[in-house]
Amino acid sequence: MISPDQLHYLFQTYGVWTVALIVGLESLGIPLPGEAVLILASVYASTHGGNIAMVIAAAAIGAIIGDNIGYLIGRYFGYRLVLRFGPAIGISEGRIKLGQYLFQRYGGAVVFFGRFFAVLRFLAAFLAGVNQLAWPRFLVANALGGLVWATIVGISAYTLGREIHELRGPVGTAAAVVAASVLLAIFLYLRRHEAELQAQAEASIPGPLPQSSHQ
Repeated sequence: MISPDQLHYLFQTYGVWTVALIVGLESLGIPLPGEAVLILASVYASTHGGNIAMVIAAAAIGAIIGDNIGYLIGRYFGYRLVLRFGPAIGISEGRIKLGQYLFQRYGGAVVFFGRFFAVLRFLAAFLAGVNQLAWPRFLVANALGGLVWATIVGISAYTLGREIHELRGPVGTAAAVVAASVLLAIFLYLRRHEAELQAQAEASIPGPLPQSSHQ
């Protein structure tokens, strides 16, 4: 975890774009504390006369760029790996089509709301790429999600100052419980209705799967 003193040094040395770098790397899939850094940067701006708009812009830009790189990695490399090694771990062609079908229907919402939950924050973009979510849809959902997330978190931390740390624990725990509950409900639903959903996926995506995302 980056301490306030370390963040102060990074700001003095590299400026507010430190936030963009760390948030971008987290969005790319590297487990870094992007949201915590955004909060610290916003608190720093409120106590040192900084520009909160620049902090929010840096976080949003980092999130959007990082997610797009993660999406491309998933689309062009993750998809091939799933095709090649998926059957060995129980990911059949029918389940691959099911993933693509679900992302066709709900992928925009997954990308948008995934920005607000710790685990999905660095997985949603990659999964969108693996499941071949159309890039224009991904880009819109990703840009909106990154901007709304950065604005809400940044302004909240800037307004509440150091008090944000007292709220972050309970709020983070509540968000984790909600996310876990939603994921469990989705998992149970998919298990109970997998055959039916796979039939719908096959009707929506007929024929053999392309061996490359370029096809």
